[in-house]
Amino acid sequence: MKRLGITGGIGSGKSVVSEVFRCLGIPTYDADSASKRLITTDESLKQALKRLLGDDIYTHEGLDKKRMAQLIFNDEQLLKQVNAVIHPAVFNDFKNWCDNQKAQVVACETAILFECGMEKHVDHVVTVTASLQTRVERCMARDHATAEQINARIVNQMDQEEKVKRSHFVIDNDGNRPLLPQIKEIIERISMA
Repeated sequence: MKRLGITGGIGSGKSVVSEVFRCLGIPTYDADSASKRLITTDESLKQALKRLLGDDIYTHEGLDKKRMAQLIFNDEQLLKQVNAVIHPAVFNDFKNWCDNQKAQVVACETAILFECGMEKHVDHVVTVTASLQTRVERCMARDHATAEQINARIVNQMDQEEKVKRSHFVIDNDGNRPLLPQIKEIIERISMA
């Protein structure tokens, strides 16, 4: 089984690309959704988060995400500690998910593929790119946010060019080239490798 990582900055269109892979028969794991599920269902992960953030980080409604964000984004060391318990849980979940797939090629979509170390768990990395203007416009429309808010989020992400340098494949999602031929070519190349 070949494992493909799909990444890209905010507004690049990685979720659209992932959906095309799914439509072409490539099972695709959504790491963001998985992490949200695991922090509410994985008891050992919940206990680890309580040890780091306090027992009251979980309320009767579940994880207090707003409080967690306030705690970790004001404390870089605490953020690293939280990531050090969440990321291995996601890696393990991805491995278990892969073990249950029957396809020759599977994919994992995550915005922070390089930042969290997921590249060690895949065979090939695809970075989805788009111009800064396109990314900002997409996010403004999707999130109902200002250009300034979107640019502030982009600045906190790994630079698109750095992701491209570290990738095996690049998909241009700026509207200049159709996605389908680019994706089919990647699937063919991975299948032959």
